Amino acid sequence: MSVAYGIQLPVQSQSTLYAEPWEADAGPEELRAVAVAADRAGFAYLATCDHVGVPRRLAAAMGTVWYDPVATLAHLAAVTTRIRLLSHVAVVGLRHPLATAKQYATVDRLSGGRLVLGVGAGHVREEFEALGHDFARRGAVLDEVIDALRAALGPEEYPEHHGTFYDFGGLGQLPRPAQPRVPIWVGGSSPPAVRRAALKGDGWLPQGDPRDRLPAQIATLRRLRAEAGVDAPLTVGAITGPLYVGRPGWEVGRRTRTGTPEELAASLRAYPAMGVDQIQVRFRCRDLGELVDQMTAFGAEVAPHLD
Repeated sequence: MSVAYGIQLPVQSQSTLYAEPWEADAGPEELRAVAVAADRAGFAYLATCDHVGVPRRLAAAMGTVWYDPVATLAHLAAVTTRIRLLSHVAVVGLRHPLATAKQYATVDRLSGGRLVLGVGAGHVREEFEALGHDFARRGAVLDEVIDALRAALGPEEYPEHHGTFYDFGGLGQLPRPAQPRVPIWVGGSSPPAVRRAALKGDGWLPQGDPRDRLPAQIATLRRLRAEAGVDAPLTVGAITGPLYVGRPGWEVGRRTRTGTPEELAASLRAYPAMGVDQIQVRFRCRDLGELVDQMTAFGAEVAPHLD
């Protein structure tokens, strides 16, 4: 069994939970460098996060640096050639699905069909309230928005959707996406999110599940799809802990997995063995150069041992 590997971009989101100190002074040049390095090193995708605004009560942990995912992915599409562009995740309930479809269809067209639309319910109440949306109903809204986006990102020039929260038709949108079907990956690890991924998604993006919890989650996904008669493929994801290829000469933190390429690969092969199709990796690093070196080493020395 083989497993693909992708990366959440640094710099574009700077939560204190995972950002490295060097990112605070980084910007577009560093983002482009990481995207190009990921493209060259065989990464399956690069991913961006989504927050419109962060309230003061959460700013100490989340920070307030959150680049817009549509603008960022479009920018990086122009400096890459093969890597896929993932929103991980877009809080699509904050926007009208026609507006979301227009933005992401354009990214897909401009990139030559490289978009993966990751969606999630969101967790910041103040964002919903500021934009005039009901935070308590965000799950139900997301369920419908996924259906609306299926229509709005499909092949029809005049998409239609008639639901409880959104109703549209008779409005032409060109250009259409380059892909016949834009993959929609559903993010989240709560029971409603897992059910949503199973019944409505082309993929599942877990949020913080430790390795030992994944088999049960994957079994639930498969059971729900089987009960609903859904037999289409589902791309199952996982997020690894931080990695460092080699023996670091500095303190990388006790949760960071280090070692030779063969040792790291031996550990990471546990993911495809349990039914994971793609892993999202991240690396401890002290500057941009070290991150690029780590990504390059992973692609050249670790990835060949993942099969």
